[in-house]
Amino acid sequence: MDFDPITGNWYRHLDKGESFHVVDIDEEAGNVEIQYFDGALDKVDLDDWYELEIEPMEAPEDWTGPVDDVERDDLGYTETDMGPREWSEPTREGVPSRTEEEKNDEETKEWGEMQSTGEEQREEEG
Repeated sequence: MDFDPITGNWYRHLDKGESFHVVDIDEEAGNVEIQYFDGALDKVDLDDWYELEIEPMEAPEDWTGPVDDVERDDLGYTETDMGPREWSEPTREGVPSRTEEEKNDEETKEWGEMQSTGEEQREEEG
């Protein structure tokens, strides 16, 4: 399939598995400047572009690989955005997470254990 090069879009080499994005298209010179995820730059002849075995892809989750001057704080997210419940949930696709009923049962059980522990302590004190 032929995909037009679009500045800023990410693509994947089907034969190499490498991901890259288009940095610039110089129609006068007839080439496309690309940057691989590891930061390496390359130029591809515009005619050769259409012979590449590539497919469009979403930008990688951590797209900062090829960028040297981006601080983690500049990305707009932090690790502290998640609470304890989110950390305990599965994050991979295809892994079933607990149902709401299971979560509620677990919370009820924990609450019941706290209640019985409190009653036992009061009996010991009394």
